[in-house]
Amino acid sequence: MLKPAGEDFVKRYRLEYNLEALELVRKDIGDTSYSRLKALIEYRLTGKEFDRSPTEVKVALAFSAGSDSTATLEILRWASFDVVPVTVKLPQMGEKAIEKARSYGAVFIEVPEYLDVIRPQIEKGAPICGRCHSLVMDAVEEYARENGIKIVASGDMLSSGLISIYRKDDLVILNLPAFLALDKAEIIEIIGGDYDLKFGCPLLWELFRKAPSTKRLSIQRVLRETRARALTPEMAKKLILDILSR
Repeated sequence: MLKPAGEDFVKRYRLEYNLEALELVRKDIGDTSYSRLKALIEYRLTGKEFDRSPTEVKVALAFSAGSDSTATLEILRWASFDVVPVTVKLPQMGEKAIEKARSYGAVFIEVPEYLDVIRPQIEKGAPICGRCHSLVMDAVEEYARENGIKIVASGDMLSSGLISIYRKDDLVILNLPAFLALDKAEIIEIIGGDYDLKFGCPLLWELFRKAPSTKRLSIQRVLRETRARALTPEMAKKLILDILSR
């Protein structure tokens, strides 16, 4: 499961900065959530074991059944949060991903206007990932509100510092891999060590075919994750070659 960060200077710097972000939402999440999340960061910094008895704190997790959200689910459950995996059932999701989400006890929700927003973007050769992410997170956040859940988690690896955990209106957003300064290799180890690195989804690949120049935006994201040390150069190379092959 989760391992200490060791002497990695960059990770330790990020973790200590993330503690400051946690302090800013302490009153919003309550003492139990605060203490358990602080203990997770301290475990990453020092290896100090902590109480993992059930917290009864509900967390709504945006769950795609990919590596990042699966690792997020595993960690939160290991830390004894009461996690509700919320899967937005998108038209590009394959049956394998749907079955995997179902096996983790996911709640399925839909965004009826999804293709009405995304299809025109593809037709005009415009980026879709940002719009897709916003639609998914908005839907998960609305589910959380309707069910009285105050914390919404995601598998985002890059949103460190003050945006690793932050207040958004009446919710607190927790980008757990970023909050714990996890990299992709650690995430793959957490989910079992077997993962085929590929970039994107069928709708994104359709956009690539229609507007090949948009591949550069995806490559830029891979390079951004590499600069942040979330990816190794070898992983980045594999992902970039996958993007170029589409």
